[in-house]
Amino acid sequence: MTLISVVVSLAICAIVFPGPVLLFDGYAWTMCVVCPLVVAWPASAYTYWQKDRLNEAIAEARRAHAELGRAHELLSEKARRDDMTGMLNRETFFAMLEQAHARSRRGVLLVIDVDNFKRINDTHGHQTGDAALLEICAAIERSTRDSDIVGRIGGEEFGVFLDGADRPEARRAAERIREEVARIEFRVGEDGTVPLSVSIGGAGHRAATSMSDMLREADRRLYEAKRNGRNRVIFDEQLLAA
Repeated sequence: MTLISVVVSLAICAIVFPGPVLLFDGYAWTMCVVCPLVVAWPASAYTYWQKDRLNEAIAEARRAHAELGRAHELLSEKARRDDMTGMLNRETFFAMLEQAHARSRRGVLLVIDVDNFKRINDTHGHQTGDAALLEICAAIERSTRDSDIVGRIGGEEFGVFLDGADRPEARRAAERIREEVARIEFRVGEDGTVPLSVSIGGAGHRAATSMSDMLREADRRLYEAKRNGRNRVIFDEQLLAA
């Protein structure tokens, strides 16, 4: 930039003072060269320094924006999850269930309730009850697919929507969950092991049925499983005994 300024300065002088004056006037040459050196060098150096600072500021802003985006994603994901179990919370589960219900032609909703959970809390304490819930959550997640919608919809109640599954597939999946929970060896200090089990009610997806109707039907099957001895799966009033 300084060299360009010197050339431009000489060109301007040649235009303003045409003829041989500039060629033989050392003072004119000195002024045409020294002035750009004195002015252009610091000015251009300052300009490029400011440009570098601006580029650094832009890069820092981009990094901050990316970090903010990641933080927003983490907060959004945290807002979707149950604090204790890490499963989808009630609001997110039903929102995703509503979307799946609208787009899917086939699927089954399972409502899962832990048997005798109040007895575990009352006998061994709420901390032990929380540990039991975490074991049961892990069993449910082991027994479901990545494409299934799984969430905690109550204190000891869970929901699973088996997207695309028919009734026989859903019965097998529900039995798999029930058996996986029943296999848990849940130890409670010196008291030995405490048996864990779940009761499951299932309701199939039908295009003419609302999500609320499907949920009510699954709840009815769940209560029927409870009345018939717990630790069992019921679909469409058909009892599958444990």
